[in-house]
Amino acid sequence: MFTASLENFVSPSGQRDAYIGPRWDGAGTGQSDGLISAGGVGSGLGAASSAVELPENVAMVKTSSRCWNGMIVDLNERACTGRVLCQLERHEDLTRLGAQLEEVGRDPAETRSAANTPNPLGYQPRHLYFAPAEMKLWGHSADIRYVKCATISFPFKVIQERLGIVQPAGLAETPQLRFNDDRLWTLIKLLTEAIDDVDPTAQLYGDSLTAAIAAKLLVRATEPKGSYRGLSPLQLKDAIGYLEDRMPKKVELSALAELAGLSQSHYCRAFKVSTGLAPYQWQLQARIERAKDLLLTTNRPLDDVAEATGFADAVHFGRTFRRMIGVPPAAWRVDRHT
Repeated sequence: MFTASLENFVSPSGQRDAYIGPRWDGAGTGQSDGLISAGGVGSGLGAASSAVELPENVAMVKTSSRCWNGMIVDLNERACTGRVLCQLERHEDLTRLGAQLEEVGRDPAETRSAANTPNPLGYQPRHLYFAPAEMKLWGHSADIRYVKCATISFPFKVIQERLGIVQPAGLAETPQLRFNDDRLWTLIKLLTEAIDDVDPTAQLYGDSLTAAIAAKLLVRATEPKGSYRGLSPLQLKDAIGYLEDRMPKKVELSALAELAGLSQSHYCRAFKVSTGLAPYQWQLQARIERAKDLLLTTNRPLDDVAEATGFADAVHFGRTFRRMIGVPPAAWRVDRHT
């Protein structure tokens, strides 16, 4: 898995610049793309103004980044032309969790603890790695053409406090160069697919996924499956009121959890027990219900309805409405009026 420091860096606030060293500010949410080709510069607004040297046999690097819950999520793609060996310096001062999403080549990529020391664990598809802060890592392949991987970087103590992790599991201090966990891998993949999603619900969605990843990775299981309780009537009332008052704006899961006095992972489970939906699903459904009300009670055009309910435009609104309701909003409006 190659997450070399020779790529455009996108801070959690959304600013892009040439990456010169690990850093984290723990606040805000941003997303952007950086593209660097061999001997060239980053493309797009805010790209690096000088040439960036890539590791040997790495022809192109593309990175998309976003921050949820104080956890920096990087999706990295690299086009390569043979043997690659590079140090993974990006966010080295933070705890890192990496997942191999896709690769093409004659020799699978591997994570190493030293440049010339092969990974002692055999190849496994969908493999992950876990590295405590300050651990040195290298990525290596004897012959690779394309690799896509994800890295989640976070300050462990801050995340432990923010997510209410009281007694972290042993993995928090134990490096693992290669291991398998299908659920964890799937959660990471879903998270990378939301990096460029500008929909307001993507905030709650990403917060929920990062909370689930942290819980899966760091928390010892103490409750048997199926024993989770829902929110109290007052907690549920507060949650619904909070979501409705801020609709269609972004809402952070941490705010909802704090309102109920629960950890984020506990809150997600309790909310779903009470409503049958995850918080982000409830928020999206509520936006669609508000859109249906506007379609029925006003003559506002679809663009206005989309804007009033937090969608980027009428196309985005129409696609989501049809996926959830089964028909386009214009057809639904006509059918209800007739």
